[in-house]
Amino acid sequence: MKALRTVLTIFRKEITDALRDRRTLLTVLVSSVLMGPLVLLAISALVASLESSAERREVVVAGIERAPTLINFFERQTYTVKPAPPDYEAQLRSARLTDAVVVVPKDFEAALVRGGAAPVVEIVADSANQRSQASAGRIAQLLAGFGRERATLSLALRGVSLDLLEPVQVEPRDLASTQTRATQITGMLPFFVLMAVLAGALNAALDTTAGERERGSLEPLLMNPAQRWAIVIGKWSAVASVAMLIAVLSCFSFLPGQWLLRSDTLAAMFQYGAREALLFLVVLLPFAAAASALLMAVAIRCRTFKEAQAATTVVMLGASLLPLINVFSLGGESPWYLWVPALAQNVLMTHVLKGESFSVTQVVVPIAVCAAVAAAGVWFVARTLRTAAVR
Repeated sequence: MKALRTVLTIFRKEITDALRDRRTLLTVLVSSVLMGPLVLLAISALVASLESSAERREVVVAGIERAPTLINFFERQTYTVKPAPPDYEAQLRSARLTDAVVVVPKDFEAALVRGGAAPVVEIVADSANQRSQASAGRIAQLLAGFGRERATLSLALRGVSLDLLEPVQVEPRDLASTQTRATQITGMLPFFVLMAVLAGALNAALDTTAGERERGSLEPLLMNPAQRWAIVIGKWSAVASVAMLIAVLSCFSFLPGQWLLRSDTLAAMFQYGAREALLFLVVLLPFAAAASALLMAVAIRCRTFKEAQAATTVVMLGASLLPLINVFSLGGESPWYLWVPALAQNVLMTHVLKGESFSVTQVVVPIAVCAAVAAAGVWFVARTLRTAAVR
């Protein structure tokens, strides 16, 4: 009971110190609350701009006077044909022109009449210009439709069966669910949540270790007749509580954030409710506890607050790079992903966004790893605390 009272006393002290720095705490809390709505707003704005570009049904053509047959086809497909500006290449590079440009060769109509070799029609786009790149695919399908129509008419005039054009009928079938397809756009959300949790734990972990050492308040604390592990657990509990609070706010911020979605398509695909928020927390709360202990263990070896900031940058960098393994992996997920903190949480939160369920192993392994990291960090801080205080 005496040790428990010590833990609670240290916990209240550290929480009070964390709340006293209201400017830093308010910055972290506001950023974690606003993170979800702002990210969703940015994604929906991009998707909405691409959808509005497709809904305009416009085709920009260079050499529009050379292809009356092609223009007639575009207009029959309810597209509006616009002449390309003389400097369309420069405008595409600078993103002032957001639609790909169809470039018609000089002998286009003559080549259609002659038959034989098909005239080459260019679709000019800039891969760095996302909107022009998106419109290039739509225009390519439109030109392919023009080619099929010309071939159909030519065969019909010669009395050839139209079935020769398609000896094999291809029917695509996508196995991905609606939520899985949505993760192609919203798959970055777990990364932002992880970074928010780490940022929330960072300031509290630095202040309760290197900050106290720099202020000279660590030595008087250790002079109290209290067990070392009780003091450390009290400090770690306060840091982990702040990190978990950030996790809760970040996960639930996506619920009102969905109100800002400007794209109806994305709103229908992004299905995030209270269930998904709670599953996010199941994944994040053990990670918040482990990250708090790890940051404290790194910071306790430092003599000043700035030195601790530089040392913990390595932890932040590693946590930000590990989720990229899942992004760049072309062979699917490997079992060892579950044994790597940050990477495992990113994988599991992506499963939540896809609407997929967890197996027992997928839940137990990351929690066990986080528990081991938290225990090792608390043990290291307890062992180092007295030595760090007297240096």
